[in-house]
Amino acid sequence: MRILISNDDGIQADGIRVLAQELTQLGDVFVVAPNRQRSAAGHGITLHKPLFLEEHDLGPGVHAYGLSGTPADCIKFGVSELMKDARPDFVVSGINAGSNLGNDVIYSGTVSAAIEGSIQGMPAIAVSQCGSEPYDYAGAAHFTSRLIREVMQKGLDPDTILNVNYPSCDPQQVQGVRITTVGKRRYLNHYDKRTNPRGVPYYWLAGPLKDLPLESDSDIRAVREGYVSVSPVHFDFSYRQMIDSLKTWSLE
Repeated sequence: MRILISNDDGIQADGIRVLAQELTQLGDVFVVAPNRQRSAAGHGITLHKPLFLEEHDLGPGVHAYGLSGTPADCIKFGVSELMKDARPDFVVSGINAGSNLGNDVIYSGTVSAAIEGSIQGMPAIAVSQCGSEPYDYAGAAHFTSRLIREVMQKGLDPDTILNVNYPSCDPQQVQGVRITTVGKRRYLNHYDKRTNPRGVPYYWLAGPLKDLPLESDSDIRAVREGYVSVSPVHFDFSYRQMIDSLKTWSLE
């Protein structure tokens, strides 16, 4: 099996190193990740400047490269250039430092890298380690390996990835695995105004997180209760239920 790994925390992140080493047990591992922190990059791609590639050492059995682009760029480049002679069989994005729960999936570069893998025709998953630093990625990496085996046997529906959030507790204390929906949460946006040494104002996005009422099967609730959350994320953006209604509008 040929596995392509990316993330949005950057090529030097501990999570991607631990994951890459774990997955060498499954096959040939290639890593193409941003050469710097690109969290919350979403699904942006680079169109108006060149991309630069640099080889990195992530341990034995891992072919690793840092790319001066976004997570989605990394998957595109990995599939179309580095692995063009033998495409990957599987795409994994992670292990992200911190959760990707609820509405975070819209902004997440981690999730977007997995979606790009699916767009390119490979089964793909995104994996995040919840909680706060210091992170221990071993449990999440081992679970990812198990999940890959299951996906390769069972398959995924078209335009679908699996978004995994591993709880912050010790792997020995994990309560189990729940198949979940993507919950709802909202950030109360606030821009902190500051001034640089030359007197020029600038703004820094801040603001607390506000969880909305939790459904019993949401990813947020599962992680809070100590379960691994596995959410199928489907990215067909057509809202078919409204098509017939729109046809009755006077738009001509």
